Amino acid sequence: MEGIFSTGGPQPLQLTPSRQARFRIRVLDNPPTSPESSRTMRFLKSEAGAVVVWLIGTIVLAAGVFPSVYQAGQVFGEYGANGNLSMKLLESWAESARNADSEKYFSRALYLAVLLLLPALIFRLKKIRNQSPVITAAAPQRLPWKTRLLHLASAIVLAAGVLWLLGGALRMAGAFAADPDPAGLSRVISKALIPAFFGAVIEESLFRGLLLGIWLRILTPGKALLTVSFIFAFVHFLAPPDGSEIAAPAAPLAGFQMLGLIFGHFLNPQFIAAEFLVLFTVGMILGATRLRTGSLWFPIGLHAGWIFAFKSFNMLHVEMASPLRPLWIGDSLRSGLLPLAALLVTAVICHFTLRCTKGGDDEPRNRSTI
Repeated sequence: MEGIFSTGGPQPLQLTPSRQARFRIRVLDNPPTSPESSRTMRFLKSEAGAVVVWLIGTIVLAAGVFPSVYQAGQVFGEYGANGNLSMKLLESWAESARNADSEKYFSRALYLAVLLLLPALIFRLKKIRNQSPVITAAAPQRLPWKTRLLHLASAIVLAAGVLWLLGGALRMAGAFAADPDPAGLSRVISKALIPAFFGAVIEESLFRGLLLGIWLRILTPGKALLTVSFIFAFVHFLAPPDGSEIAAPAAPLAGFQMLGLIFGHFLNPQFIAAEFLVLFTVGMILGATRLRTGSLWFPIGLHAGWIFAFKSFNMLHVEMASPLRPLWIGDSLRSGLLPLAALLVTAVICHFTLRCTKGGDDEPRNRSTI
């Protein structure tokens, strides 16, 4: 009893040599971790961490395969130039490959990297979800079809209308002029309207559907919105500045030279103010309307309207020298402080439109309705 209730302080633990060895092994196998490192590990094991790792891997892989893609494209282009292709479509592809610059080839290398690593991302996300199932408070609800159509149509008219009004004002200010050889209606439909709709569906399903849903699992809606909007703007600028060329595109490290040109974008304050901030704001508006409506229909409409207005305006107008450039308006309606102001006006109109539209309640909804 004296050994147990002794007040002389804790007695040293007596261990045999074999137990001491096993104790040291266990301590080495389980070293203490700091709170910061444990948070990092938890993030990397989450769905959001899997997406970040996949994005970094995709960029690095694109830089690695860029020389091979460039060489393969040049070989295919020369093969078509010698008249070895019988199909018109293949001849058109060969001509495009022969005339493409380094920027276009890097974009193709990026698409290839996405396709190669996408199965790994899907597998990883499924594994994480199976290990840590997420319990939702309520099952997803489908919006009535009339509400979906109303969201889609009103968003298209709103986004395209405001951007075209800005274009008209800039034309009156002398920043743009009517193209002497404008595109015909069929070309506007095939090159502006159809790509606008399909591009909006694909990008909204990816960014405001998949990615925003993933980040909402680990972040508050506001932080998730900021994160996905930054990724949206960043991905759209994974290209070097216009006219950038490298001396030896087929060199082994040519792709990493392209990465240096791309990331050099973000050291330019004019680029941040005139271009990156515009696309970041676009992502914020699209994400906010997705959270507000609990649906992708309104964001798809906004996105499609912006793409259609941007492409169709460029087909019918030419750029003119103006004192408004480059800060107030860039080389198109996609860059400059005036397009940014037009986006903010659109956001205000969206707020009041959704208050008056059935299905646009004041409480943000995180569930993925269709």
